[in-house]
This record gives sequence, C-alpha cells and structure tokens, in this order.
Amino acid sequence: MADSRETNPGKSGNSDNKVVGVRRLKEAMAKPPSTRIFTVANQKGGVGKTTTTVNIAAALSMGGLRVLVIDLDPQGNASTALGVPHRDIAGIYDVLMGDSPITSVIQKVSGFPSLDCIPSNSSLANAEVNLVSMVARELRLKEALVEISPNYDYIFIDCPPSLGLLTINALAAARELLIPIQTEYYALEGLSQLLETYGIVKKRLNADLDLSTIVLTMFDGRTRLSNDVAANVRAHFPKELIDIPIPRAVRVSEAPSYNQTVMTYDPLSPGAIAYMQVAREIAERGKPKDEIKFDSNVVNINYKRDGEIA
Repeated sequence: MADSRETNPGKSGNSDNKVVGVRRLKEAMAKPPSTRIFTVANQKGGVGKTTTTVNIAAALSMGGLRVLVIDLDPQGNASTALGVPHRDIAGIYDVLMGDSPITSVIQKVSGFPSLDCIPSNSSLANAEVNLVSMVARELRLKEALVEISPNYDYIFIDCPPSLGLLTINALAAARELLIPIQTEYYALEGLSQLLETYGIVKKRLNADLDLSTIVLTMFDGRTRLSNDVAANVRAHFPKELIDIPIPRAVRVSEAPSYNQTVMTYDPLSPGAIAYMQVAREIAERGKPKDEIKFDSNVVNINYKRDGEIA
C-alpha cells in the first residue's frame, strides 16, 4: 500500500518537529487544477468528523498532494491525531485575532511527505465571544487563507460540533462542504439545520460554496439500521455521496491515542483502506475534466444494499 522513505526535516512553525519515515503511495493521486478548500462540518458531535478530516488529508498527502489541515475546533482533536503540539503555542486563534501571520503558525506533520497543520489551542474556546465585536467577523479565516492557499492542493478545515462563528468562518472560507454522516438513528436529525445554514452562507457570504461530498461513517453492515441510513442518504444525495462507507473499526478509534492517523497506525486495516478509497475518489472528482478516469484496484468495503446480503 505504501513504502517508507526518509526525508529531511521540514521547515515549519515548530523546528523540532522532524519528518521521519515518510510514507508514499506507489500510485499517485490526481492533482486538482486549483486549490480545493473543504470545510468538514456537522453540528452533531461524535460522527467521525475529525477522524474523517485527518485520515482523508493523510491519504491525499500519501498520494503525493500538498495538504493543509486547519484545526478550528477548540478541543484540538485534529492536532492531537496529527501529532502536532498545540496546547500553549500560537495557532489558528492567533490568526483570527490578527495577532500572528498565518505563515508563522503552520506546522509540518511528521511521517507525511507534504502534510501541514495549523493547530488549535486553548484560547480558541474564547474565539466565539471575541469575534463578535470585530469588523467582517465572518470573513477572518477567508482573508487569512488568501496568502497561503496557492501553496496547497487541498485545505481541510475541521469545525467544532456547532453552527457558531467558527463554523461560519469555515463555510465562508471554503469552496466545498464535506459532511460526515454517522449511520445511526440520529444521523439525519439536525442535517436540515446544517443545510439551512449552508444555504444562508452561500446566499450572503460565499456564493462559491458547494455541498460536494458526503461520507458515511461508523458503518456496521451487520445491522439493518446502518443499511437503512445508508440507503436514505443514497436516495437523497446520490451525486454528493461517496458510496464507500467507513466501517466502525477499533483501529480507527485507537490511532489518535498514539498521535497518529490510521494511515500510519495500521494502514492495512479496513478503516484505513476505506479512507484511502474515499480520498482517491475525492481526488478523482477534482481532477481536470479532460483526464482519463482512474480505475481503482483497491478492494471495496462490502455492505448490504436493499434486499442483498453482505
């Protein structure tokens, strides 16, 4: 699936964070014609939003693409999963407040050829309050990204589980919205509220924003409920859905406790293979239209359709 190569330490906001044992795919992923900026959002917590963000970003980087993850969640889980220090150092909060230039807070992620992260920090919890009095408060992140977006093929913004000013900033800055949907009972509840917010932002702040991608997470093909939710999403969002469900897997849940994505923690696990497939499909959808479509040779994760047995 990947080979391991040594590389020189990357220049970043943290000079001690060396890149060692970089992993690359043997077959590179398609490069988009311009930077694709994704906001990964769902106001419901525990749907695999951060997990989806960091693993898709890691997979794309392994595919030879330049990727940046912005941890916009005060909990800092994306920073933790990528092994990036974030507790008491400058991060995205300082950028939003105008205290630090965005180039000074970018950190290199160890173990990946071209993956960077702008971390969260403990001060980000105050951002919702401190942004209220600022001019053009909804556009602070968008303005900051202008300087660095040409340096990347993909930028992923991991949002908090809410629809506050941080998430609004992310939606205003992005060109695409990626929604992870957990294949459980409450999955579709609240989705209408997110879609309503998306519509308002698209109308008033960011006409270029498109709901382009939906990913099913925590899928258990043994249960009727997971299959029913998948079928429901498939019926309502046939173009947006990447129909490669992410299985409920122990390895995916364990990886962050070792400050890793599942791509390095257990790259041959079902969860890693599924995220790799999703990342390749995202890359395929974003490549120039005149290129020949790549026929993936990765084995699909099996799941039941209506009337079928997995």
